[in-house]
Amino acid sequence: MRTFIPDPQESTSPGRRRLLLGGVAAAFIGSGLGGCGSPVVPLPGAGRLRRIAEAHWPHRLNIQGTTAGGLSGIDYDANRSEYLLLCDDRSDLSPARFYTASWPAPWTQAPAPGDVVQLQRPGGGPWPDRRRTKPGTPVADPESLRLRPGTGTLLWVSEGDVLRGFGPSFYESARDGRLLREFALPAMFTPDPARQRGPRDNLGFEGLAVTPDGRHAWLAMENALIQDGPVPTTHAAGGPCRLTLVDLETGRAVRQIAYIPDPIPLQPLLPGSHADNGISEILMLDSDRMLVLERAYATGAGNSLRLYEIETRDATDVLNTGVLAAGNHRPAAKTLVADFASLGLSRLDNTEGLCWGPAMPDGKRMLVVVSDDNFNPLQTTQFAAFEYTDRP
Repeated sequence: MRTFIPDPQESTSPGRRRLLLGGVAAAFIGSGLGGCGSPVVPLPGAGRLRRIAEAHWPHRLNIQGTTAGGLSGIDYDANRSEYLLLCDDRSDLSPARFYTASWPAPWTQAPAPGDVVQLQRPGGGPWPDRRRTKPGTPVADPESLRLRPGTGTLLWVSEGDVLRGFGPSFYESARDGRLLREFALPAMFTPDPARQRGPRDNLGFEGLAVTPDGRHAWLAMENALIQDGPVPTTHAAGGPCRLTLVDLETGRAVRQIAYIPDPIPLQPLLPGSHADNGISEILMLDSDRMLVLERAYATGAGNSLRLYEIETRDATDVLNTGVLAAGNHRPAAKTLVADFASLGLSRLDNTEGLCWGPAMPDGKRMLVVVSDDNFNPLQTTQFAAFEYTDRP
C-alpha cells in the first residue's frame, strides 16, 4: 500500500489514504536510473522483458456484489488455469477477500472475473471493517498472496495497522478462505508505542515469495524498520529493507537479509510535496534468486517501476542483528532487469502484484503484473503480461 490522498468517493478513516495522480501527464513517465546503497549491475542490450499484452478492468467493477479494485497481490494456479487476485480493501467496502479470474491466450480481452472468496479471521468469520471495529481488534490489510506448492493452500501477508498497535502479519488459509494458521514473527516487527523502533505505519509487509519446493517463504518489508534507517528521498537511498525467510514446516523465521531501495527517481512537480519509493512485490526465480519490484511515486509526476534481480545467498544473515548500520552487514547486490517506462505500456500505475503465468510455447516464462488502483477513479486496474528472458 502506498501513501495516499483521500478518494472523495469513499468514506475513510483518518489513517486510510488514497493516491491521487497529478493529471493526465502522470500516466506517461520517463525516468533515468539513480544510484542506491546496494551495488547495481547494469544490463547490456535490450533487456529481459518483452510486452505481450495489456488490459484494464473498469473502475469499481462489481463482482458478485463486491467492489473490485485495490489489487495488491496476484498468483497463478496452473491446475485450474486461473489467477488469484488479492484485494487490499481493509473490509471498508466488503470483507477482506480475493478474486479469481481467467486470462487465456491471446490475451486480447481483459481477464474474466470468476469467484469472490472471503478471507476468514482467527476464530472464524469475516474480518471486521476498520472504521467500525472495536479498539484492540486486528484488521487485515492484505498485500500479497502465494499458492503454496504441494498443499494447495494460500499464503498471504497483511501490512498491519501500526497506528492501532498491530504490526505486519503472515497467514495460511484454505482455498475457501478458512484461516489455517498465523505464523509467529520476530519481535522486531511488533509496533513500538513510542515509535522509536519497529515498522512504520503503512510500510510493513508488502511482498511475499515462495521457494519452488514450497518449503520456505520470503517476506519483504516495503521500507526500513525505524531503527534501521530513513525512508528514501529524491537525494538518498532509503535504509535497508528486511527480507525474512520463514520455514513453512516449523513456522519460524530462519534467515533474514537486507535490501536497499533506490532514491526516489522522480521529482514532485511541487517541491516539498509527497514522493516515495519502496518494495512493492518479490518473486522467486529459483531456489535462491529473487525478483524485487521497486515502485515509486511523486506528486504530479506519477509512478516509476523498476524490476531488479538479487541473489539471496550473497547477503549477510541479519536475523539476529538488532540495528542495521553501515559496516555490520552486507546487503543484497541488485541487477536491473527492466525499467517499466521503456516497456511500451500505455501508462504506469501503482503496480503491486507480480507472478509467473502459464508457460510460453517457446518454453520461456510469462511474467504477469497487476496494479492497485486504490479505488481511485484517476487510477486504473492494469494487467500486463511480458515474455521473460533469464540472464545467461
